[in-house]
Amino acid sequence: MTTTSARRVQARGAEIDRIVARLAHQILEPNESERGLVLLGVRRGGEALAVRLAAAIERINDRAPSLGFLNINLYRDDRVTHELPESQIPQELSGRIVVIVDDVLYTGRTVRAALDAVTDLGRPAAIRLCVLVDRGLRELPIQPDYVGRFIPTSPNQRVSVVMATEAAPSDEIVVADADTP
Repeated sequence: MTTTSARRVQARGAEIDRIVARLAHQILEPNESERGLVLLGVRRGGEALAVRLAAAIERINDRAPSLGFLNINLYRDDRVTHELPESQIPQELSGRIVVIVDDVLYTGRTVRAALDAVTDLGRPAAIRLCVLVDRGLRELPIQPDYVGRFIPTSPNQRVSVVMATEAAPSDEIVVADADTP
């Protein structure tokens, strides 16, 4: 009797790099992005993706967007068990197009916390959401504007993203059963 693997690689290496390039084009598509684009990577999961998106946008547009990082610990509605570096906000957000960047969208609670943090920092002209993976199963009515990959999952699964700030063969998106190491 054979058993199926409880760990499935959904994308890796060059495929993830192509996804990042596509997301960069999608972010630049609206004319409003010329009004001052600010990418804010959510601390931990969204940091590497935000760095890679900024580099890809610069290659396409010959101009890098402003890049910052958002610590949302104070805005979460659950217990936070790890310390994160403080937020690094590159400039005034009021009147800018802010793109919140995270690796995986699941319940929507992280994004809600990020929205609260951004609105405490100013009044952007618009706030967009970019995620590498949308796994569905939302608890809050939040939808991403830019999605790298939609991977339907069940509540007893987890999605892991391993991503460096520069393209690497070791980059991968993995879906695993919650009890799989």
